[in-house]
Amino acid sequence: MNTIVEYFTGLNKMTDQVVAMDMLMSAKSGIKMYAIAATESATPEVKQVLRRHLDESIESHERMSAYMISRGLYHPYNMNEQIQLDMQNAQTALNIPAT
Repeated sequence: MNTIVEYFTGLNKMTDQVVAMDMLMSAKSGIKMYAIAATESATPEVKQVLRRHLDESIESHERMSAYMISRGLYHPYNMNEQIQLDMQNAQTALNIPAT
């Protein structure tokens, strides 16, 4: 979509939010997978590598969460604000003209 159109329709912020949320969810998924793999690893060396990757994934999740919170894209501590934001995003998505 054209950058100017995105700006005027408010989709530029929504696009940032969608990308950031996708990254946040990917980090969360990685955390789960590394935790499972670490508990099922056969050797201490493999477990150590998996724990290092798990720690890096947790740090990535923390950075992405902080980024989103600082820009008002994510409200993990206020459910009412998060629901309002989700409803607003849903309405914006519904108002996108079909191409």
